Amino acid sequence: MQTLKKINDNLFYLGGNDRRLALFEGAIPIPRGVSYNSYLLSDEKTVLFDTVDGAVEELFLENLACALGGRPLDYLVVHHVEPDHSQSFLRTVSLHPETTVVANAKSAAMLKNFYGFEGKLLLVKEGEELSVGARTLRFVFAPMVHWPEVMMTYIPEDGILFSADAFGTFGALHGALFADEVAFERDFLSDARKYYFNIVGKYGLQVQSVLKKAAGLDIRLVCPLHGPVWRKDFSWCLAKYDLWSRYLPEERGVAIFYGSVYGHTKNAAEMLASMLAERGTLTAVHDVSATHVCDLLPEAFRYSHLVFASSTYNNGIFMGMEHLLSDLKAHLLRDRKYAIVENGSWAPQAGTLMQEELLKMRNMSQIGEKITILSAPTEKTKTELENLAALLAEDIKNS
Repeated sequence: MQTLKKINDNLFYLGGNDRRLALFEGAIPIPRGVSYNSYLLSDEKTVLFDTVDGAVEELFLENLACALGGRPLDYLVVHHVEPDHSQSFLRTVSLHPETTVVANAKSAAMLKNFYGFEGKLLLVKEGEELSVGARTLRFVFAPMVHWPEVMMTYIPEDGILFSADAFGTFGALHGALFADEVAFERDFLSDARKYYFNIVGKYGLQVQSVLKKAAGLDIRLVCPLHGPVWRKDFSWCLAKYDLWSRYLPEERGVAIFYGSVYGHTKNAAEMLASMLAERGTLTAVHDVSATHVCDLLPEAFRYSHLVFASSTYNNGIFMGMEHLLSDLKAHLLRDRKYAIVENGSWAPQAGTLMQEELLKMRNMSQIGEKITILSAPTEKTKTELENLAALLAEDIKNS
């Protein structure tokens, strides 16, 4: 049964939710699910903006048929060829052979590679426009946000931006379609942050380029490919993207990440967190063994100061910590202050190795001396942690 929603008198939402998918892209846990968004514009011509993942294909096709109401489908605009937005592409064009596919040259090549498509095609370039009646489609290219073929569509008459994967979020929709209908900051911000840093975050320079293009547009409605539609307070979302894409922290505080075998390194991390809290410093503590690296990644980008505490394992860094540092480097973590705590019963090595990895990242500066624990924390360890807490708190206060 279709669940068609109207965005306005001429624009329909055709998407659906997947609450069963465990790993997005086979890698990122999404316990709150995800939505796959598609939209139909009804003007003198009908225009479909993207298709959907196979998980919601049947619902999407029912919604499309309902929204068309017997009219032909004139155009299908492909913003992004990644299969979670194109698995229903071939079935859609086979059901609607009258359709002209609107894509750029890179998208067209990918459609051929993925699906062997060589059908009716209108190739468009950056800034070109297509009249569909009372409305005009203007094509805005957004390469590497987050694939090279990505583009967006802007309708100047209505101030609508179809933003592809930009401004999207994990999390299934719960009936409400618009961001202002939910407590977005409470219910979606952590998923939006996780989505950005895991999917888009490496491409901050390219995101900044797109934000500059967006700044020149009168945007009143934003329709992303995942998550709620923005019709109010989009400047708030835009400000988050600007901050994230410049690799700047959201919070002046400390995120502590620890990898502990028998609990002694964990004990040191918890002691440090308590000392920081006593000084009024915002603090978050994460066990790298218990939390997926895709959830740790956005937390590292969120905070201004980071503490990495690791046991030495097989004469190296504890596995979960090693994975985290590798992911942070791959996603271009930069401009943070960090401290190191290591543990080792006979040959502590984790601290030196962690520092080597952190120094490969851009503009990372160590605060305080490396703290070394020999098996279990002692009174000396406690004093060193107190000193580190004082340094961190003072630096956060004065910076």
